[in-house]
Amino acid sequence: MTNQKPTVVLVHGAFAESASWAGVVEQLQASSVPVIAVANPLRSLPGDAAYLSDVIAAVDGPVVLVGHSYGGMVITEAATGHDKVAGLVYVCAFAPDHGESAFELSTRFPGSTLGETLTARPVTTGGVELAIRPDAFHHQFAADTSAAQAAVMSATQRPVTEIALTTGLPTDTPAWRVLPSWFVYSDQDLCIPVALHRQMADRAGAKDVREIAGASHALTVSQPHAVTAAILDAVAA
Repeated sequence: MTNQKPTVVLVHGAFAESASWAGVVEQLQASSVPVIAVANPLRSLPGDAAYLSDVIAAVDGPVVLVGHSYGGMVITEAATGHDKVAGLVYVCAFAPDHGESAFELSTRFPGSTLGETLTARPVTTGGVELAIRPDAFHHQFAADTSAAQAAVMSATQRPVTEIALTTGLPTDTPAWRVLPSWFVYSDQDLCIPVALHRQMADRAGAKDVREIAGASHALTVSQPHAVTAAILDAVAA
């Protein structure tokens, strides 16, 4: 690894899109940190990780991967064996072990109400894709944003296939076992229980853990300062 400043690669999760990182991108750019917000396909865990791996390969120099929600599954898989990756930041995100899926992890502890807010529609490639109902989006996903902002987020959300959420992590050695990690999450996350966030951060031996009081799952939108601070710590390390 060189002394070149890492490029931060931001990976959104389900029911969001790359613009959900806008506040974080602005702050990283103000700190002269190179940054890319990836458009996560949300079609399958192996396929999404392969796409991210291609993005990483095209970056000149080291990379810090940052995942939100299901994006944590993707960065964990994509970083495995990728010598360009210098660190991992999990933002209200899954940090799975081998065989663990987003669905299984989210139901390990009580507290997630996501399932009851979802609507499903068939896709021609088979199975269904899932989205959060517009009437439920604000409370479920982004309770600490304005109603107007949540309405825009709901209208621009990218659905995720059911198979992406139910596929276990393929790699035998998740990247957080060999790379330094940072965790920042909300204590009022209604999609991923806070008890799970705490357990995953502890299991990963995170270099730093930030628990944001009163925040929602949409931490990248509502608390960009807290998210950026964790990323800058990873970049500095």
